[in-house]
Amino acid sequence: MSDIIAARDEQEVAETVRTALGAGKTLEVRGHGSQQALGRPSQTDLTLDLSALSGVTLYEPEELVLSARAGTPRADIEEMVAARGQMLAFEPMDTGPLLGGAAGRGTIGGMFAVNLAGPRRISHGAVRDHALGIKAVSGRGEPFKSGGRVVKNVTGYDLPRLMAGAFGTLCIATEITLKVLPRPPMEETVIARVASPAEAAAALSAAMGSSCEVSGAAFLPEGVAGRLPGLSGSPALVALRMEGVPPSVSARRAMLLKVLAGIGRAEVLETETSRPLWQAVRDVIPFAGAGERAVWRLSTQPKAGPELAAKLAADLGGEAYCDWAGGLIWLCLPGEAAHADHVRAALAPFGGHATLIRASAAERARTAVFQPLDGALAALTKRVKESFDPGLVLNPGRMHAGM
Repeated sequence: MSDIIAARDEQEVAETVRTALGAGKTLEVRGHGSQQALGRPSQTDLTLDLSALSGVTLYEPEELVLSARAGTPRADIEEMVAARGQMLAFEPMDTGPLLGGAAGRGTIGGMFAVNLAGPRRISHGAVRDHALGIKAVSGRGEPFKSGGRVVKNVTGYDLPRLMAGAFGTLCIATEITLKVLPRPPMEETVIARVASPAEAAAALSAAMGSSCEVSGAAFLPEGVAGRLPGLSGSPALVALRMEGVPPSVSARRAMLLKVLAGIGRAEVLETETSRPLWQAVRDVIPFAGAGERAVWRLSTQPKAGPELAAKLAADLGGEAYCDWAGGLIWLCLPGEAAHADHVRAALAPFGGHATLIRASAAERARTAVFQPLDGALAALTKRVKESFDPGLVLNPGRMHAGM
């Protein structure tokens, strides 16, 4: 186990990085540890603990902007903005239940580092799309800032987008500024039974191609659907969410029911039932608490998602469901083996990428956890890493070996 160094402010973060760089040591960066089991296993000399680097430094509800230090619990931020009728519109995933930990322990820094958006990704974008600015420390031990507090002030290189999803391999974000949005006062979910993955793909495509403004679209096969709130014993179905003011939601619901006419019996879930359903879809609750069973996250063409999910589940004896109108597949395998070659070979004809989200440390060490990079992309990624962290101090090898 590596030695732990706690930092309370940006200056201490920078000093720790410079000391590690001078001593030829490597650093694992973490907050509350809720994302520690994501990516390749850490083999670093020291652990930099950012949990004390906490607190909201700016919140202007009228301007829809919030800044917070990296170690600030995400649950505190969500509670604060909810009290003002606002939300983090990208619906960030809580990885705790899936990875065998407690729910609600993530920090804003971890959320930014992994860039895992939830079902509302199809309508509002990812974490990086809402990041207005960051303060950070590079692998050279140099503090820097990028972006601003309003969209019109974000000029020059858009570094927040580059850093989001980099798993702390390029810099240590010490403060993050985010755009927040009003929370819809009402939501409803229309669920419709489907006879096959092909019918599910057709229903999802029709809904997304309509003017119903769907903000959540999932294909839930039988078995998976039955383990979600409000859907006990349900057959295979498509779930479609609409949000907004009541008159708008009611009008769009009527329109959506016409779009789905002929696909199967449809019913409507009200707000109090709809919200826990989508939270469970977001946090992959059907596959939580499954020990060491490997779980993959595949991004692909939406129209291919339902049939690809069904094929992989059948071929490997696992289970799968789709979010993002079919563009995101969650695949749970029956044992510890990741079957990376089979998963990526099945995905290849449709394009996209596959990330191993949950597996034992040994399996993650011998498997390409993230989609392997081709020659040109690998060279570019290496140059970017060397620009920000030439000494390979920050989370080395967390995403790709040698970087």
